[in-house]
Amino acid sequence: MYAVLKTGGKQYKVSENDVIIVERLTGESGAKINLNEVLMIGEGENTTVGTPIIEGALVAAEVLEHKRGDKITVFKKKRRKNYRRTMGHRQELTVLRITDILAAGEKKTAAKKTKAKVDTPKKTKSKVKAQPKADKSKSDTAKTKRTPSRKTAAKKD
Repeated sequence: MYAVLKTGGKQYKVSENDVIIVERLTGESGAKINLNEVLMIGEGENTTVGTPIIEGALVAAEVLEHKRGDKITVFKKKRRKNYRRTMGHRQELTVLRITDILAAGEKKTAAKKTKAKVDTPKKTKSKVKAQPKADKSKSDTAKTKRTPSRKTAAKKD
């Protein structure tokens, strides 16, 4: 079974377990997303073409990672005018693995939910070494040499 889907202004022909690189989508790595803009679904001799999309059809995918594309250099110049501009651009990309293709009216098969176990290190109390006390002789002498602040006498009415 294959499907033609639209995302990021481009069209992709995909089947299950395909890995595709599309323009940046929201979602963290490992998140599951649904792509609703399915233009065509085909299975063997049977093909369903949408007008322009197939209502109710979706493609389920898993976000593998987010990355950036190659750098593109943009250079502008107007001859004899001393005008030159150089810019660079790197496109934000998302890598997807297609997990399921559902035609209109189909239900998702029961997917196995597996959680990755994350080993967290046990917190241990670290012994804090007593730091030597700072030499107070300088700060004490500064306090003793300081003259008391003069307060203005309250005016008598």
